[in-house]
Amino acid sequence: MCGIAGIARHAPAGVTLQSLGRMAAAIKHRGPDSYGFYAGRKVGLAHVRLSVVDVGGGGQPLTNEDGQIVLTSTCEVFNHPELRHELEGRGHVFRTGCHAEVLVHGYEEWGADLLPRLDGQFAFAIYDRNRETVFVARDRFGVRPLFYAQRNGDFFFGSEIKAILATGEVDAALDQRGLDEILRFGAARPPRTPFSGIAALEPGTYGIWKDGALWLRHYYELDYPESLEEPPDVIEQLDEIILRSVGMRMRADVPVGAYLSGGLDSSITASLARSASSDPLRSFSITYAAPEFDESRHQGEVAAAVGSLHTAGVMRMDTVAQSFPDVLWHTETPLLRTAPAMMFHLAKLTKQAGINVVIGGDGADEIFLGNDVFKEASVRRFCLRRPESSARRLLFDRIHRDDSQVLHAPESWCRSLLEAAEPGDPLFSHLPRFLSSRIDDYYSPDFKAGLGGIDVIRELRASLPTRFFGWSPLNQAAYIEMTTRLSPYLLSSHGDRMMMAHGVEGRYPFLDHRLFEFASALPTGSRLRGLRGKEVLRRWAFRILPRRIDADGNTGYRVPEAQSFFLPTSPPWIGDHLSAEALRRVGIFSAPAVAGLVRRSRAGSSLALGENQAMVGVLSTQLWHHQFVQTALLITPLPASEASVLLGDSVPIHSSSTF
Repeated sequence: MCGIAGIARHAPAGVTLQSLGRMAAAIKHRGPDSYGFYAGRKVGLAHVRLSVVDVGGGGQPLTNEDGQIVLTSTCEVFNHPELRHELEGRGHVFRTGCHAEVLVHGYEEWGADLLPRLDGQFAFAIYDRNRETVFVARDRFGVRPLFYAQRNGDFFFGSEIKAILATGEVDAALDQRGLDEILRFGAARPPRTPFSGIAALEPGTYGIWKDGALWLRHYYELDYPESLEEPPDVIEQLDEIILRSVGMRMRADVPVGAYLSGGLDSSITASLARSASSDPLRSFSITYAAPEFDESRHQGEVAAAVGSLHTAGVMRMDTVAQSFPDVLWHTETPLLRTAPAMMFHLAKLTKQAGINVVIGGDGADEIFLGNDVFKEASVRRFCLRRPESSARRLLFDRIHRDDSQVLHAPESWCRSLLEAAEPGDPLFSHLPRFLSSRIDDYYSPDFKAGLGGIDVIRELRASLPTRFFGWSPLNQAAYIEMTTRLSPYLLSSHGDRMMMAHGVEGRYPFLDHRLFEFASALPTGSRLRGLRGKEVLRRWAFRILPRRIDADGNTGYRVPEAQSFFLPTSPPWIGDHLSAEALRRVGIFSAPAVAGLVRRSRAGSSLALGENQAMVGVLSTQLWHHQFVQTALLITPLPASEASVLLGDSVPIHSSSTF
């Protein structure tokens, strides 16, 4: 996996190597092995490379034979051998073993119709010199990020926002609506970001820029054509799809490891990766030193059962606060949770072990209805149908039996869940989560006024596609989870950003579009039966996992939240950003309201889940604002003289892998 960036001018004013060098330098962590540039009269492209396939070759930007198609990509095209064979049969000549070259020839052959043929995770840009267009695209589920901005007819893009800011031509400014989405939903929904005028290309979308204008189109959209009955060979079909997905994601010219949290999803992917690997599988996990968060024993037992060579990391309780500025620098967005800090250190541990590629279990909870939000929505609907039931308290406790912040919560919490939304509300499943932080209580009067009555929850309702209203309630909940949490948070702040901060690539077998389409067509009862999520996946898993593995024996990566920042060893930046003066200077939050929350946190009071999220949200927003809005981004450009590929409009200026 790599990092990309570029500039397209509406007039032939040229793109300098210095500008491209700054963009590349800003994201060099994504591609520590080499870098390259294409500098033309109208378009400039930058690329930083993490070598995974064709390690010795395949430098980018990459062109076709006559130099009229120029590519920069961050991608893994898992079916590249099959596509290569088909394209060679159509007369295309390949010059490298790099999988990205199928994008060059595939675009020549099929144009935008290339995208449905790709099985992979990608973001890429192609400069078509014949048409004077820039074609950008992102994978179906948003595993790889791509951001863009338009200024005065010019088009800027990059794998990370800091690459765009590094040009000096796009300023960092707060988008109030984007921030409000983050503090309510946990992440801004693409295309919105917390930066004014900087957008995220939506998953499953491509764009064509020409003459100062950008046209966007969806090539893939989530759908849930639920069947009434489960097919009799459901296990056999699932077996074929999963084995194929894992096998394709093991294709690499470097060793592939696995993340192993100890839960069902990562146990499946690690077990299959071990079976598909010709070498011993390296697996990795991380936990906290505090007993209430320590999962290391269970993780070790699962690793032994899977048969991997396991490395476990342990974080001190103060590690979150110490590393949080680095975490925010890479997420480029405020957070409501501290879990990305754990993933940041897990990726660091992986890189130190010499592993650049890992298999993970992400996506299974969303596709097979394993998250608590689905169970909770089902229980809420049951309780609203049966208000006389005395079992509702017990049902909620069963769902949250591993969450000390929720387990045995007062009856008022249970009542608030039932009163959060009417059953007919399309956001019924998620409204308790969206409303839990009560972030309005902490906004300053000026910030509220600046929002101008904007209601991002109402906007989310209005944005739901027409087909949404033909789905069952659980499939509606799955769509909301996929679009508000999986793509913009779990695959971004929690996934790509933390891994690529250390040059580690994640691959996710459950996010194969064939697997998603298979699962989404099953009856919801095949995925959530009673309070048992991922039911069909569990039935299938008995084929490969020892029965002594307790699939529910861990709670994932449990992390401390607000308490992480209020320890005796906490760094001074925390108090600096939470001072009344700092809060008034930024102007987003009310200093008196935040002061009360800080007092309770410092006193060690037990905060409710919403208060924890609000505290992390306030602190991370203050830090984000300082890092990106208040502080000028000064980046020293990577020197063109050390680029492995250096191309221009007429002939290569220099290249170690030119055509």
